[in-house]
Amino acid sequence: MSNLAFLSLIFTIFISTSNAISQCNGPCKTWDDCDGQLICINGKCNDDPNVGTKICKSSPPSVPSPTPTNTCRPSGTINCNGVHPIYRCSPPVTSSTPAQLTFNDFGEGGDGGGPSSCDGKYHNNNERIVALSTGWFAGRSRCGKMILIRANNGKTVTAKVVDECDSTMGCDAEHAFQSPCKNNIVDGSIAVWRALGLDTNLGIVPVTWSMV
Repeated sequence: MSNLAFLSLIFTIFISTSNAISQCNGPCKTWDDCDGQLICINGKCNDDPNVGTKICKSSPPSVPSPTPTNTCRPSGTINCNGVHPIYRCSPPVTSSTPAQLTFNDFGEGGDGGGPSSCDGKYHNNNERIVALSTGWFAGRSRCGKMILIRANNGKTVTAKVVDECDSTMGCDAEHAFQSPCKNNIVDGSIAVWRALGLDTNLGIVPVTWSMV
């Protein structure tokens, strides 16, 4: 092979190599060295800021947060209108916490028993107010807070937390001689039930709730 032919072969290999298409962050000298809509910036193939592509800056798919595990277990039992479990905890609060909606009379002499735990007062049942199970009540830390309740019919209502639906005690005057609440109760006034388009004669209805 002559020197001329050898030099020609080397030049051909160099040209074909230099024309290789680079992907994101691959080496380049000109825009033609980059794949698709990528351009050569500072010796590397990257997105064209004038076009607004995000081929090289696409973030990896987000991993959904695991659903909180319900580790709440009874801490004992109480003999009150039958044997009932005692709960000092409730299921985790999420953006859509499953619960059971029950009906409560927050007025004096009503089935709510004593005055509300948050302010030591009785309340007008035309107020959109609720009592939460002991775990959700969280030692009065949710007193005065607003929650959003959603019924299965699609209707929603915001209501203020004013009381505890005691999951640890019952069968006394303070609790209107009723059994302890379950640990997943939102005990609502008639105003809450009406806003959700629900009949209080149903007694207990599945709902979801979240903090506002």
